Amino acid sequence: MIPEQQTDRAPLNTDVVIDEITRFVAEQTRTTPDADQDLFATGLANSMFAMQLVVFLEQAFAVTVAGPDLQLFNFSTVKSMATLVGRLQAESAADGDV
Repeated sequence: MIPEQQTDRAPLNTDVVIDEITRFVAEQTRTTPDADQDLFATGLANSMFAMQLVVFLEQAFAVTVAGPDLQLFNFSTVKSMATLVGRLQAESAADGDV
């Protein structure tokens, strides 16, 4: 199942999110990062690529990244992005339960 099909469904497994983000970063940078690799410190990412990451996360995982979530530490590693996605999906699901 691809992430685009995840609207109105249970949040994705963290490993699935990590795999999808890794695949996207690899396609864009032609380098497959480790999940804990700092993309900015290693030069794989810059501020322009950060915006691409935001758009990718929003579209692929049906989340909205805004305000305080737009901080570098949320995008520095694949794992930190997966954590952000998981939290945003959980918040969205909780908001839908009200």
